Amino acid sequence: MAADKTVTTKNTTATPAALSTEASAFLAELERRAPLTAERRGRLIFGLDATMSRGPTWDLACALQMEMFEEAARIGGLDMQLVYYRGLGECRASPWMSDGTKLGALMARIQVQGGRTQIGRVLNHAGAQAAKGPVGALVFVGDAMEENVDALCAEAGPLALRGVPAFMFQEGTDPAAERAFREIARLTKGAYCRFDAGASAELRALLRAAASYAAGGTKALVALAGASPGARRLISAMQDTR
Repeated sequence: MAADKTVTTKNTTATPAALSTEASAFLAELERRAPLTAERRGRLIFGLDATMSRGPTWDLACALQMEMFEEAARIGGLDMQLVYYRGLGECRASPWMSDGTKLGALMARIQVQGGRTQIGRVLNHAGAQAAKGPVGALVFVGDAMEENVDALCAEAGPLALRGVPAFMFQEGTDPAAERAFREIARLTKGAYCRFDAGASAELRALLRAAASYAAGGTKALVALAGASPGARRLISAMQDTR
């Protein structure tokens, strides 16, 4: 996988009727505070736990990342960077990619390996990328957390300061992971959502909504919410972190 590199640590849009009045007011406030539109191409960092327990969901993510590009293409396009960890200390990042087929081929070559979580390194890398240029969002999908929560919050700090929301999607019910994921989402004004193992429809809807936000901001997410339960769920989860 020669393309990879090792990560070193260090005028409101009409709202669909499906959204509540409270959610509509929240989105209008969010757009005024931090407008993000499709005037520039969106950038999203896609972080994945590739340890052994994630095997089935890794295969699912390989299939669903193409749909993230397709959703974003309707708005203005998306550049995506994959960051994953596995094994005993391996954490790697792909180049920024605008072609879902190429990213899918890269992901298909990666095999899960046993190891401990390295969420801090993903957050550190995302913060470093945001320091170089605008990043619309960090999406992270994982099922466990084996690190110090306070240390993870410190790594999330640069994302919060630069206005990069972390969308933390948890597979399963591990309480330590939930506590950490919720706190990272709260600090970055992102969102925490849980999905059940094997629930491909849930994860698909959440990833498409996150890609829509990264590509087109609040307006794109509101537009998608009329037809997408995933977008409505993401909006509700973002509201919960405020």
